[in-house]
Amino acid sequence: MDERFYEITSATAMDLSLAAGAAPPPTFRDRVISSVSSADDAGGEALTFVESAKPTAPETLSAGLVFAPADLADKFADTVAVAATPHPRWAFAKAAALIARPRRFEPDAPLQHPDAQIEDGVEIGPNVAIAAGAKIGRGTIIGPGGVIGPGVAIGRNCRIGANVAISCALIGDNVTILAGVTIGETGFGLATGAEGAIDTPHFGRVIIQDHVSIGANTTVDRGLFDDTFLGEQVKIDNLCQIAHNVRVQPHAVIVAFGGISGSVEIGAGAVLGGRVGVADHVKIGAGAKLGAGSATMNDVPEGEAWGGYPAKPIRTWMREVAWVGRQAQKRPSKS
Repeated sequence: MDERFYEITSATAMDLSLAAGAAPPPTFRDRVISSVSSADDAGGEALTFVESAKPTAPETLSAGLVFAPADLADKFADTVAVAATPHPRWAFAKAAALIARPRRFEPDAPLQHPDAQIEDGVEIGPNVAIAAGAKIGRGTIIGPGGVIGPGVAIGRNCRIGANVAISCALIGDNVTILAGVTIGETGFGLATGAEGAIDTPHFGRVIIQDHVSIGANTTVDRGLFDDTFLGEQVKIDNLCQIAHNVRVQPHAVIVAFGGISGSVEIGAGAVLGGRVGVADHVKIGAGAKLGAGSATMNDVPEGEAWGGYPAKPIRTWMREVAWVGRQAQKRPSKS
């Protein structure tokens, strides 16, 4: 976790288990847990969760404390404290708040916090709030009503429109962000447990490289554990949704109303037409093209053009559409 954006404390494995309503671990109850992590990256002081034996093999984990179903409790290494629960993700969401939480604006601080680092030549519009630890490079212009959260770094010669809210983000040079954009909020992730569904906390960041442009009223969510990433010269139109952990490689284009689900990978130079939807964990190859209105549920190979609902190679989709059209024009037989 990036301490520029998150306040990090510690708690014992016992306290975390009780807060989550999980069975206390049989060993290492006094172990101090001081970070949160995905299961694959968890270290000896980290809290994580595992819901099944796939895709992560429990015996390979080295976490400090893991929430897991009871039938997996004996599968972990002897060095791991395991708290059994039927709802591991829900337990993690409840317990993680004891260890880490996003930094907030100080309630009595001035609009531009004295600890913010603002280079000469920055133009700041009226009613712009800039939190402690923020950094803004020279030549950048921030429109009225902007909100720049704790620790946010914005490079030089950027153009930030009116009413833009940025948190948990590192932004390069010559980036254009139009009015109403929100960057760095949590993604949509629910954990269901004994008390119903709760939001899964997010502890990642948004990384935006140089010369990116983001259209009005678009949202870019921060990662769950890792980063959401927009590479150099990525171009995103108005009213798009970029979910948590999405990775967009340089020069890719996403046209208006694009909806990109969590953990999608979009290759360099790919072009997504208007109102394209992409299901979670799908990979769009470099140079691929998706026709307007496509619903993409499977990986798209490099350089291919796909379209349709659900999306498929565009020639296949066009033949199917043409065939349906011909069938619809046929007159029914009298017999």
